[in-house]
Amino acid sequence: MIDEFAKDNLHGRLRRDRIALIWKLDGLSEYDVRRPLTATGTSLLGLVKHMASVEARYFGEVFDRPSPEALPRWQDHDGSDLWAAEDETRDQIVGFYRRTWEHSDATINALPLDAPGHVPWWPEPRPNTNLFAVMVHVLGESNRHTGHADILREGLDGRTGLRPEHEQQIDAEARAAHCAKIERAARSHVA
Repeated sequence: MIDEFAKDNLHGRLRRDRIALIWKLDGLSEYDVRRPLTATGTSLLGLVKHMASVEARYFGEVFDRPSPEALPRWQDHDGSDLWAAEDETRDQIVGFYRRTWEHSDATINALPLDAPGHVPWWPEPRPNTNLFAVMVHVLGESNRHTGHADILREGLDGRTGLRPEHEQQIDAEARAAHCAKIERAARSHVA
């Protein structure tokens, strides 16, 4: 009973994060979804591509259910899953992510929480694991990167929120006043 509750809860939260991450691209130009927005080159479309690869590996290879799509070997990882190349379209990357959801969901639905898995890129002695641990791990990754996307999107046009129905109208004057208050509080501690 508790296993199904836990599995359904974790899976529901993962689905929520997937939709939120894709939503962060809505209404943005090709340039804005692709351009580096941090010192390390993080981009919104790169986050989507990365999460597609993460899910494909963890819910595929780890449970001997390889992704139907070709993936580079982890040993060959060159960071190319973190950004969109010139010849990759938004539709291709988002489509890959959505197809990965289907494959991941099939794995999650087919296996019990204690189903054994093996993560060869995890160091000894922890490479042997189970579906529960992998779901928690991937949900953590998804939360982290969806949070990154939220901050990046806020920096681009001020839009925030987890889902479209949570989006609030931007009151620039109120935001400016709020930030000014925080700045005053911070400056009160400048030596």
